Amino acid sequence: MNTDKLSNRLATVAKYVPEGARLADIGSDHAYLPCFLAKNTRISCAIAGEVAEGPYHSAEKNVAAEGLSKIISVRMGDGLDVIQPGEVDCISIAGMGGALIVSILDKGKEKLGSVHRLVLQPNISAITIRKWLLDNNWELTAEEIIEEDGKIYEILIAEKGDPNRPYHKNFDMGVLMGPFLLQNKDVTFKKKWETEKKNWQRIYEGLVNAVESAETIEKKKELKVKIKQVEEALKDEKS
Repeated sequence: MNTDKLSNRLATVAKYVPEGARLADIGSDHAYLPCFLAKNTRISCAIAGEVAEGPYHSAEKNVAAEGLSKIISVRMGDGLDVIQPGEVDCISIAGMGGALIVSILDKGKEKLGSVHRLVLQPNISAITIRKWLLDNNWELTAEEIIEEDGKIYEILIAEKGDPNRPYHKNFDMGVLMGPFLLQNKDVTFKKKWETEKKNWQRIYEGLVNAVESAETIEKKKELKVKIKQVEEALKDEKS
C-alpha cells in the first residue's frame, strides 16, 4: 500500500469521501488516504491528524515527498484537537476500535458543526458507533462490509439527518448488525456473524457452568438475545 494504491479497506473509505471535501483524516498514520485523494483531485484540502510522534513524522515525510504540503496539513494532536471549528466538512477515522472512535467524536463535538459527513471504519464494535450516531442525531446513510488479509471490517457513513431512518424493520437487530448490511447479507456478512455466534455460544456454555450470580444471569440473557438475532438473520439468508 502507498499513496498511489490503497488497501481495499482504505480504498472503500476513500470512495465515500465527497468530491471537493475539506477532509480531516484522524489517525492518518502514513497519510496514505489524504495523499491518494489529493493526487486524484478528489479533495480541496485535508488535515492529517496523528497523536503519536512516529506516524506524525511518517505522514509529514510522505506529504512532502508527494509535493502536497499546500493541500495537506499534517498536525500532531489528540483526536479532533487538530482541527478548528468550521475548518472541515468531512471527517474520516479508520483503523481503530469503535469505542475509541466514539470517544474521539464525543470529545470533539464542538468541531462537528461544519461537518456534513463522517466516514468511519472501526476494527471492532461497530455497534458502539451506531448507538453514538443514534444518540447524537447523525443518520447512518450507507455501510459496507469487506474482508482483507483474513480480517473483516465494516465501513459506516453518516450525515446529519434523521438517526432513526435506516432502522425501519428490526431496530435492535439493525443496531447490532447494520441496517444496510442486513439488506444485502453477502458472504462476508454471513462469515462474520457465523463466527460471532459461535463465540457467543462458547461464552454462554462457559457461563452455564459458572457460579450463578446476578451478573452471570444478566450476561446469559444478553447472549441469548444476540444469538437469537443472528440466527434469525442467517435463517433469512438461507431461506
